[in-house]
Amino acid sequence: MGEGDAQGDAAVQRPWRKALDLSSALDGIESFLGSREFDRAPWLVVALIGGIALWFRLAGPWQWIASIGVALIAALAATALWRDRPERTNVRMATVGFGLAIALGVLLIWSRSAIVGAEPIERPVLTSIDGRVLDRRDKPAQGRVRITLAYRDAVSGSARKVRINVPLDHADPAIDDGARIRLRARLMPPAPPMLPGAYDFARTAWFGGLAATGSLVGPITVVEAAPRDDWGLDRVQRALSAHVRGELGGSAGAIAAAFASGDRGAISEADEDAMRDAGLTHLLSISGLHVSAVIAAAYILAIRLLALWPWFALRVRLPLVAASIAAVAGIGYTLLTGAEVPTVRSCAAAMLVLGALALGREALSLRMVAVAAAFVIALWPESVIGPSFQMSFSAVIAIVALHQSAPVKRFLGPQEETWRAKFAKRALMLLVTGFVIELALMPIVLLHFHRAGIYGAFANVVAIPLVTFVSMPLIAIALTLDIVGLGAPAWWLAGQSLDLLLTIAHFTAAQPGSVKMMPQMSHLTFALFAVGGLWLALWHGRVRLLGLIPSALATVMLLHTPVPDILVSGGGQHVGITGEDERLLVLRDTRSEFTRDNLLELAGMDGDPLPLAQWPGARCNPDFCVLTIERAGRSWHLLMARGRSMIEERALAAACARADIVVASRWLPRSCRPLWLKADGRLLARTGGLAITLADEQVHTVAQDQGNHGWWRDRGR
Repeated sequence: MGEGDAQGDAAVQRPWRKALDLSSALDGIESFLGSREFDRAPWLVVALIGGIALWFRLAGPWQWIASIGVALIAALAATALWRDRPERTNVRMATVGFGLAIALGVLLIWSRSAIVGAEPIERPVLTSIDGRVLDRRDKPAQGRVRITLAYRDAVSGSARKVRINVPLDHADPAIDDGARIRLRARLMPPAPPMLPGAYDFARTAWFGGLAATGSLVGPITVVEAAPRDDWGLDRVQRALSAHVRGELGGSAGAIAAAFASGDRGAISEADEDAMRDAGLTHLLSISGLHVSAVIAAAYILAIRLLALWPWFALRVRLPLVAASIAAVAGIGYTLLTGAEVPTVRSCAAAMLVLGALALGREALSLRMVAVAAAFVIALWPESVIGPSFQMSFSAVIAIVALHQSAPVKRFLGPQEETWRAKFAKRALMLLVTGFVIELALMPIVLLHFHRAGIYGAFANVVAIPLVTFVSMPLIAIALTLDIVGLGAPAWWLAGQSLDLLLTIAHFTAAQPGSVKMMPQMSHLTFALFAVGGLWLALWHGRVRLLGLIPSALATVMLLHTPVPDILVSGGGQHVGITGEDERLLVLRDTRSEFTRDNLLELAGMDGDPLPLAQWPGARCNPDFCVLTIERAGRSWHLLMARGRSMIEERALAAACARADIVVASRWLPRSCRPLWLKADGRLLARTGGLAITLADEQVHTVAQDQGNHGWWRDRGR
């Protein structure tokens, strides 16, 4: 080949190579990554979480395969294009790392779903069950016991796991883990979200292996009692909870039992609501605060006591021994309290902290949080989309990022000052930390619960030290003294501290404007909040302030999220209408707190709903309600079925023709043709619940967020 030919080939290849290289943009990215000191581990875990979230958002297998393929192709292309180019090292490593992590995330959750997913039963049934008790959860505040059973279906022959609610008066103590029992139960398939954005129990049941839930019908026969010599952790947990409630009655005893054993079944609904609205619910869920308190107490106590033994202290590294003792205490407490995701996360993180202390290294870092998150994800990848994982890790990341920032380090740095100044600085820092945590958790709480406590930061300033330094140590002392029968004084003091905690909760929750209600948040809005928060937390210096841009955009989008005008439940039996009164108008008055709370939360409203039959603007008879509402300068005529009586088809067709929207739980004939939407049983069987916004004529369905995943697949056929 001649010199001219070689130059010609180079001229042809150079533009193609440059187009792929995107040199100017990549130069900027390379320069940015090269000039910043950052830890890659947290970003790789973020990419892993992104892959898992992507699997949930994509509809079906071909899309999951495509996402894995695209991620792997990106990683391979980066390796091939920039392998021999040192000026592209950071870009190459970032692309390869993110591509592999995203692909791994999709594969991890897909595999988990295929392995543990339980096909739900097809329809409600009344059946006899002869099965083995896997788990028993006492719920005295709700007047029931919840048992999980494994049995073999007599018709299909397949093994199933179901959860059944048993009234307290039928809950024989012999019904315990390992017992074989016989009963009749009314079983239901795990319920999908009642409305778009509502809690998806069907998805939770799928990953929990539950094929159905139900209630007891008739008596229970204990065929084979549980082995009495088997003192498993569940039985120890229940025994400990019962002991605590026996020593300390009332609401204080219920909360003390939750702190000691993780059993929240005795906490009353009023106390649960007050703690939630005051921003103190995290104190009831055994997580970082409690595990950290137990481990810190064990570490400090061990190292102080061992230091009193000079011979031992001179020959053994006390931090290593104390860390080992604290690790045993933390793991034991985690197992005893149920090993839920926040507890396991906190325990894993604490083990890393103890390891760092034993080795004399930095104990608190975002890398430590990333390793703990990866550990939890490896065990329960589905937890990524749940509030427990999101809230616990968001809070920890916010705390670590705040205290590692340069201004805070300067503020808390060693200085010559009086004890009053030191105390004031620590108190101010506690308040600031509370505000930062509240801001970090606000999007998560609004996404999952559609309400958030406004004064939580102020309440936590008092509540967290009260629980950490007073209530939990007193409970531990009381349990220790109970060994010799001298725990009564400590229990009295613990009860006083917990009564004060409840007083704070009820006072805070009762303040005007203490709770912010918000209808459904879009996934895009939440994603922008997540991106902004992670950018603020994981970068250093002024560049981290760029995270305020997506956060500000998400805030604007959230504030402009329209409240649905009409909410229709998946069965079509319940309809909520907003904008006509300060209260939510509902088609049917219901005693179901679950139904009422779902309608109110997704409407962004509070208070008791008002039945349409009592609303002056509606006309109702036993079979139908008719209502006209004004939205965006237009009148909308609604026809909603209340009963199931047979209606003459011609009269029904005429009524449908005058209505813009028709809602019914049953299948309506094809002759029923409203002007815009017919939400009858036929449509709702495919779509699930509806959230309708009339101004832009948008209909958001439950099915839009489900795809072809196992917990929804059968319903969509």
